[in-house]
Amino acid sequence: MTGTMRAWVFHEPEQMTLEEVAVPAVSDADILVRVKAVGICGSDVSYYFGHSPLGTPDGRGPLVLGHEISGVVAETGADAERFGLFAPGDRVALNPVQQCNACPTCARGRFNLCPNSEVLGVSADGGFAEYVRVRCTHALKIADGVSFVDAALTEPLACAAYAVGKLDPRLGDVAVVIGSGSIGLMMAQLIKARGAGFVGLVGTRDHPLNLGRELGADGVFNVRDADSRHYAADIGAALARMTGGRQADRVVVPTNDMAALQQALDISGPGSTIVYFGLPGPGDDIRIPALDTIQADKTIKFAWLAPLVWPEATAAVATGRVDVSRLVSHRFDFADAEKGIRAMAGGDPLKIKGVVELDRQPPG
Repeated sequence: MTGTMRAWVFHEPEQMTLEEVAVPAVSDADILVRVKAVGICGSDVSYYFGHSPLGTPDGRGPLVLGHEISGVVAETGADAERFGLFAPGDRVALNPVQQCNACPTCARGRFNLCPNSEVLGVSADGGFAEYVRVRCTHALKIADGVSFVDAALTEPLACAAYAVGKLDPRLGDVAVVIGSGSIGLMMAQLIKARGAGFVGLVGTRDHPLNLGRELGADGVFNVRDADSRHYAADIGAALARMTGGRQADRVVVPTNDMAALQQALDISGPGSTIVYFGLPGPGDDIRIPALDTIQADKTIKFAWLAPLVWPEATAAVATGRVDVSRLVSHRFDFADAEKGIRAMAGGDPLKIKGVVELDRQPPG
């Protein structure tokens, strides 16, 4: 396909402009996707405000942001045609982390650690555009009943699923999710679906905590607002009151708050597993009480990106096992993509997840 398209091009912090650019050319290994919906990730906010460097060689733009993408196949390269993988009109969600499949790391199946990966919206042009180019190996068809908005959330759900897989909650476990953003709300649902006996959700705002309760969390704890009916000055004590004196068997931390990362060690019991998921700053350190942790035989893990879990994530969306639609608190037109990023950085107490829709229909 030739011609031009509209794209939001990030140049430098707080400078992102809607421009007319060339439609990406498709190689044999690629497909071209007409973008329908793009989720606004916390990393997009960080890139936009200059809190984090891009994955480009110099860490700077110009680049089209956006890596939580769904859309419709507009053009296929030779590989997709030859193997019958995709055809124009197919509805797809995109896996933005495109590994090389040739290095020793990829040979071990650790695609999230590939040193040669190209990531849509981070090191290659992403989804805040009318079209995006992606390797045909990194698109997955979505079920007919799944909306493009829900399909765009497959990427963060895949990341949540990878972390929960490493957490490995067992039947009857007491599990705690420290962080009640969209990822935390996804994790709570996944953990509950795996049979945990008690799922606790910790956060700082009542709105997402109330939603978490509606989505299956057994107990919610607000650690900031002393006026909240969910307020808990001591999570460990509050957890014990709800669980007959038990400590957490499983704790996952989808936040970069250092107090939360430390808290996971405090509330977890003997033989427990902790998974750290949120991204702290480069100078942040976790202090582990070595003797106590060793004698408690705890397992501490870390989760990064979403290797080998995309089929699980797409199935969870398609079957409704994880309700992602209720996590979308803000919807933005394509023309308002930059405003959307700014809004999701703001202090709206009702915000959870923002999505940009390219063919958004007016409400009602």
